[in-house]
Amino acid sequence: MGIISDFRYRRISRTATVNDLLKEFFRKLIHIAASIVPVFAGWDYRLTVFGLSAVLFAYMVCEYLRLIGHPVPVVSRLIAYASRKRDVGRFVLGPVTMAFGVLATLVLFPPEAATVGIFALAFGDGVASLVGKTFGRFRPRVLRGKSVEGSVACFVAVYVSAALATDRPLAALIVAFVATFIEALPIRDYDNLFIPVVSALAFVLLP
Repeated sequence: MGIISDFRYRRISRTATVNDLLKEFFRKLIHIAASIVPVFAGWDYRLTVFGLSAVLFAYMVCEYLRLIGHPVPVVSRLIAYASRKRDVGRFVLGPVTMAFGVLATLVLFPPEAATVGIFALAFGDGVASLVGKTFGRFRPRVLRGKSVEGSVACFVAVYVSAALATDRPLAALIVAFVATFIEALPIRDYDNLFIPVVSALAFVLLP
């Protein structure tokens, strides 16, 4: 047990231990899973919107019950495990802003733009955090603790996913710049809302 504990809390970078990376990997798997939403929307748009709304409502109920001392089996344990240090004793907002960001993007924009926006959140934000925690070395003051390596990874992930989804490499390049800029802002969980919506909006406005 001591060996396992020593391994989990072994530092692998300046800012993260193995345990931190495992938690981050779990959180970002949820982000990446959002990439399946455009596929479901293509099959049945109304059912997808309803399903996302139901998941959002169910999460808020479960999180409220956890905070008042009535945790929901399995769900509350997963929420607690995935939460960051700043979320201890508080409502874990990240899943709410993520679900709302994906839902708003799906409702407000045409399918191609919605796909680009949701992919920007799923792949860009997800990859940026994992790369930043694992390999991040250069953290200029302007990035408020975030790394250059994470921002580069975000840019590449958004560009590749947008280019493959739309076959418009120039538009994908601009969307990648927009998403990377938002991801680098110190807005915490609200990047889950702004990245997909603003990325989709940028794509729509491009000629």
